[in-house]
Amino acid sequence: METTHELKLDYPCHWEYKLILSSEHHVSVPLKDVLDERAHDIKQSQNSTKGNYVSYTLKVLVHNDDDRKALFQTLKSHKHIKFVL
Repeated sequence: METTHELKLDYPCHWEYKLILSSEHHVSVPLKDVLDERAHDIKQSQNSTKGNYVSYTLKVLVHNDDDRKALFQTLKSHKHIKFVL
């Protein structure tokens, strides 16, 4: 039997996304495209063993569940971002 858990958050709240980009792209490009002037905090996490990929932790204020999910989808669909967790 599959159990589903609904995420209960008190909005607005800060949410973290893990972004993985090819090392040939700088994170500032997708952040400018997706977040524009929206306040955020970005920190580089680590590089892949061969140096082909770089991961970042993005912290941003989300206003509601739809905002959080829409931001995830927009980040995920950006051409320079390989993965979003």
